Amino acid sequence: MAAENQKPIGSGFGAKTPAVDVVAGMDLSGKNVIVTGGYSGIGIETVRALAGVGAKITVPARRPDTAASELGKVVGDIEIATMDLADLASVKKFADDYVATGRKLDILINNAGIMACPLDRVGPGWERQFGVNHLGHMAMTLGLLPALQKAEGSRLVALSSTAHIMSDVHWDDPHFNEHEYDKWQAYGQAKSANALFALGADRKWDSYGVTAFGVHPGGIFTPLQRHLPDEEMVALGWKNADGTVPERIAAMFKTPEQGASTATWAATSPKLDQRGGEYCENCDIAQLAGPDSQRWEHAREWIADEAKADRLWDMSLEMLGNA
Repeated sequence: MAAENQKPIGSGFGAKTPAVDVVAGMDLSGKNVIVTGGYSGIGIETVRALAGVGAKITVPARRPDTAASELGKVVGDIEIATMDLADLASVKKFADDYVATGRKLDILINNAGIMACPLDRVGPGWERQFGVNHLGHMAMTLGLLPALQKAEGSRLVALSSTAHIMSDVHWDDPHFNEHEYDKWQAYGQAKSANALFALGADRKWDSYGVTAFGVHPGGIFTPLQRHLPDEEMVALGWKNADGTVPERIAAMFKTPEQGASTATWAATSPKLDQRGGEYCENCDIAQLAGPDSQRWEHAREWIADEAKADRLWDMSLEMLGNA
C-alpha cells in the first residue's frame, strides 16, 4: 500500500517556504516536542518554528554547552539534555529519563545526522553512518515509545534524504565488513534506512496512535558538509573553484529556514491526519519515482516497500539486542 500512497496532495506550501510560515497561525501550547540535532543547521530552524508557536522543545545534544549557546538565541520554552547517538548507554539514559518525567511526547523529529564521513565504527563495530543516523535514532525512538503512546496521537518524523537514491540498504553487509567501504553508499543506505524506519514505525505503531513520515529536507549548506573538503564540493558541482556557489546550485539549494519546512510540515499538518508512512519532500508527499525522475527528486521504490521495512526492523532489533 505504501507505494500507492506516494503522491503529492497539494499542501499549499512550496519548496522554499520557510518553516515559520508552515506553522503560522497554529497554537502548539501544551505540545511536547523532541528534536535531535536541534541546535544547528535545519534543526535549530525547526526548533525556532515550533517553539515560536508555543511548543515545549527538548533538544538532546552531544555537545550540551554548544547547544545552550546556540539555543540561547531562540525564543521559546526549550530545554537541553545530554545524549550521543553513537553511545547507546547515553541514548537509553536520555529516553528513560524523559519517560520517567511522565510527560507525553506529541512530536519526535529525528533530525540529527552525519554525512559522507571516513570509515569509522561505533557500538559493537557498526559502520558509523548507519549506527548514528539509523540505529541510534531507532534505539532512542523505541525507548521513547511510552511517551509517544501517552500523547494518543503523536507524530514521528525521520529525516531521510534524496541521497537514498544512491543506495538501498546493503542487506547482506550493512556495516561494510566484507566489501569495500564507500562513504556515499554508506550515507545512501543510512538515508534509505531512515525512510524505511518511518514506514515500519507507522505500520507497527498505528494502534498506539503514532503516525510517522520520512522527510527529505532539500539541498542545504549546513554543518552536515563538515566532512567534505572544498575540492570535493567543487567536483560535485556544489561550489565553484573560487568558493562561490554556482547560480544553478543557488537556485536549487535552500536556506536552513527553508530546509526545516518539510519536517515541520510533516510534524504538524492536519492534512496528514489520515495518512502515514510516506516519504515527503518540498512540503508535500513525494511522488514515486518514474523513468523521467531526476536523480535528486522523488521516492525510489525500495523506501516504499513494506516488506523491506519489516526486514530492516527485524534486522535492526537484532543488532540493538546484541549491542
